[in-house]
Amino acid sequence: MSQISQILDPIELPDIVKVRQKFEHRELENVREVLMAKLEERGLDIQPGQRIAITCGSRGVDKYPLLIRTACDFVRSRGGQPVLIPAMGSHGGATAEGQREVLHHNGITEEAMDAPILSSMEVVQIGTSDRGLPVYVDKNAYECDGIILLNRVKCHTAFRGAIESGLTKMTAIGLAKQKGAEMTHILGFENMAQNIISVGKVTLSTLNIVCGIASIEDAFGHLSEVFVLKQDEIMEQEPEILKRANALMPRFAVDESDVLVMMEMGKDVSGSGLDSNLIGRYNVPFVSGGPNFRCLCVLDLTDASDHNANGMGQADIASRRFFDKMNVELGYVNCLTSTAINSGKMPMILDTDKQVIQAAVKFSGKPDRKKASVVIGISTHEMGEVYMSQAALDLVPDHLKSMIEVEGDFMPMPFDENGDLLLFKQANQ
Repeated sequence: MSQISQILDPIELPDIVKVRQKFEHRELENVREVLMAKLEERGLDIQPGQRIAITCGSRGVDKYPLLIRTACDFVRSRGGQPVLIPAMGSHGGATAEGQREVLHHNGITEEAMDAPILSSMEVVQIGTSDRGLPVYVDKNAYECDGIILLNRVKCHTAFRGAIESGLTKMTAIGLAKQKGAEMTHILGFENMAQNIISVGKVTLSTLNIVCGIASIEDAFGHLSEVFVLKQDEIMEQEPEILKRANALMPRFAVDESDVLVMMEMGKDVSGSGLDSNLIGRYNVPFVSGGPNFRCLCVLDLTDASDHNANGMGQADIASRRFFDKMNVELGYVNCLTSTAINSGKMPMILDTDKQVIQAAVKFSGKPDRKKASVVIGISTHEMGEVYMSQAALDLVPDHLKSMIEVEGDFMPMPFDENGDLLLFKQANQ
């Protein structure tokens, strides 16, 4: 028995109970029909024979393959030729093949979309921003006759502004590849909101942007609304779309807890692996707010993250399974490009899920470890169902008690013979 096992094995864990967190369901039905109708009614200028680039990001956007396929079909209905452009900055290890693989993990393939994927890290400088930064765009997209921007709008995890994650950011960072993303990040996250607008103005006024397709999601990560914006409407209307997205965000029913255990994190969940706004931990010092969790644990890395564990610096402890899945170099490329150094810091690594949680409970400072407040969830993209210890349940404030429903009875935390936590069928498969 190792010294670590000798320390951790005697630690008893609190019992837990399933808790349903109730949010408003706002899932959009008939997505393809709704989007196609909106595209058709805008009178978009696509001429027969034109090649139209459709941007594809790295996030796990709900219904992303369906949205992209619908955009492809719309282009074809006008006689155009759709091509898919990975628009994800330095993700995928900042390589053409790596970015293609990220799309594949998200269900975006040439076969499924019936359109070629033109993946390259080559860029073209199209101008200079009013802050003196060179503005770049993917070479393949630049050579097309027009571009359709397609992305989810949501609040960012490292800066605040009228425009955060969405269409404008995709022009300034995603579509600009590693070189352009590095330029936009070069002045640090304290200047990011202004830089994105500054760079976005150049891109949106220089290129032929056929339209922008923006989606927002409800608290369950379901596609809630879709918007089709013309070129001159994107920067004008995106702030209002962001407000609508923020109003639908989920949250934990507690404002504090000794321990938060996340079954998984990944780049498909959030740019920081977990949504910093929901866990109260940030990779930069320019943003704050959210709940206070004394110890944050991560048990796995999503397959769709493609071994990129960037953002792991938010966690205090992680499992060996998580560690074995990650490719440090991929995360460091992302970290060096974004300049968010804390996102590349390494948490404590322990062999099993059980050891991870035992250590977290030990760090709680509770003499009676079974009285530690523990919250366990899948990820910040799936928060409708969590598990809580009695101490955590007692921390739910009165004004939030109506948002939870306890299901079943308290039970010991279930582990298999390898010490893996057996909760949530959706995770770790």
